[in-house]
Amino acid sequence: MRASRLVTLLFTLQRLRGATAAQLARELEVSERTIYRDVAALSAAGVPLWTEPGRGGGIRLVDGWRTRLDGLTAQEAAAIFAVGAPQVLAELGMSAALAGAQAKLLATLPAELQDHARGVAERFHLDAPGWFHTPQQVTQLAAVAEAVWEQQRLRIGYRRRHDVVERTVDPLGLVLKAGTWYLAAGVDETVRTYRVDRITAAEPTGARFERPDRFDLAEWWAGAAGRFESQMLRATVRLRVGPRGLKILPHAADHDAALKAIAHAGPPDAEGWRELELDVESVDVAAGQLTALGGEVEALHPEELRAALAAAGAALAARNAAAPPATT
Repeated sequence: MRASRLVTLLFTLQRLRGATAAQLARELEVSERTIYRDVAALSAAGVPLWTEPGRGGGIRLVDGWRTRLDGLTAQEAAAIFAVGAPQVLAELGMSAALAGAQAKLLATLPAELQDHARGVAERFHLDAPGWFHTPQQVTQLAAVAEAVWEQQRLRIGYRRRHDVVERTVDPLGLVLKAGTWYLAAGVDETVRTYRVDRITAAEPTGARFERPDRFDLAEWWAGAAGRFESQMLRATVRLRVGPRGLKILPHAADHDAALKAIAHAGPPDAEGWRELELDVESVDVAAGQLTALGGEVEALHPEELRAALAAAGAALAARNAAAPPATT
């Protein structure tokens, strides 16, 4: 969001050539403090700006300087076209906006950059959800996205287990993680996470809210995701895993936890087996996940996991040793 605001500020100054902080704050609908901070960021990035205090002063671009879209590198131009994830943009109600932006950009690019951008768009496509993923019914996503853009406070209905609760929130940003949309929203001076597919209603209250000056969506999400993972993976088990099992493990258990366990695993023995510690949700969940490794895993700790895998293996062997039932 801040990057978009910096670009907007730059083009506003280019259009006006100069303006007071108060005028820019009204135009961009932010505080004067935010304007001064963004001006400092643009100056640090090399944009030739100067400020003049006092009556008749303001913030100005150096005469004759303009930013040019055709100054984009081939890689930068291609990146804009390569983000064409139509299913994501359509959910946000932004597919038409992206198409228009791409058309305008393409018209300004030199011929060699146009060819490069088209080439990338023809050769790369992003399909965000994983395999066997049924798209969720996110009926309120467009309304939530509009409120995020317009900084409109929302009254939402949120499904929690068997009931729906009402919340009034300040929608700060949207995150798409593994095919699931999440809303970061301010509630009572804290930022909370809501799954958008559980939002049953989203009505603007008619009030605007001010975004926290220091809120960074990507930084906040990294922290929130880390806290969520630490809460979900509450137990640790110790295993010996064979070569084939090491390849299967990231697909059977939590992907990131498995990769971390493999990265810190002990050295392989003569047969390629390695000892490792794996963070899991619980021993019972781990037992179900690790059966996918078959004979490529040995539980070392805790004993209950070893017993659970032994029982699962014995049941599987007994079931498949018996003659199959007759069919008609």
